[in-house]
Amino acid sequence: MDQLLEATYRAEANHFWFRGLAHFSEPLIRKAVAEVADARILDCGCGTGANMKRLARHGQVFGFDVTWAGLQFARSYDQHRLVRATATHIPFESGSFHLATAFDIFACLDNEEERQTLAEIHRVLRPGGALIINTAALRALRGQHAVFAREVRRATRSELRRSLEHAGFTIDRLTYTNFSLLPIVLPVRLAQRAMGLTTPEETGADIAVPAAPVNNALSWLVRMESIAVRYVDMPLGSSLIGLAWKRA
Repeated sequence: MDQLLEATYRAEANHFWFRGLAHFSEPLIRKAVAEVADARILDCGCGTGANMKRLARHGQVFGFDVTWAGLQFARSYDQHRLVRATATHIPFESGSFHLATAFDIFACLDNEEERQTLAEIHRVLRPGGALIINTAALRALRGQHAVFAREVRRATRSELRRSLEHAGFTIDRLTYTNFSLLPIVLPVRLAQRAMGLTTPEETGADIAVPAAPVNNALSWLVRMESIAVRYVDMPLGSSLIGLAWKRA
């Protein structure tokens, strides 16, 4: 996990995928806190802290991560409301937050851990509070990065919807993203599986920033898709993003 965080920290400022996540999530964040004067926000599994830095524009941000390395990286982003913890046992009082975010942690949770994590997030949210979730989608897209990130699941929209609703959330928006990248991602992932997936140590290059012309072109693609996603759901994609509310 420390190796994954280090690779992420090196790439996230410029890599097209992280740029896309920011574009896809920003409208949902604004909607989640639109009616809140001084939002309290919790970033669950904050990783390097880059998302906390973005969230800080919208309120007072707290974060937790299971790794010491993640917390150290987060401090380099000038984030200090941090604690070491797991998502299945969140060390904050019930009803503490207006918004919780979970960026790409659910792919690493088994069924019971997912249930416990959603229950904990539901507990720490205030009535009417919001959850923004982003997670890996579609098992057909499992490849080298899934090994590096130690994924145990890739969800479909219907599966994620059932999990959220069972945990007591009301779905506001749930859509696939990175649909525009599928013509590139799908054949690459299929070829990786055909050749045999390697060890986590050998797959770190999967997060390397592509050459500037390629990275800029792919950044433009996901930027255009993020504009379209404001109005229509994508039918497929390598990720799922959603906004859900704790029932008041």
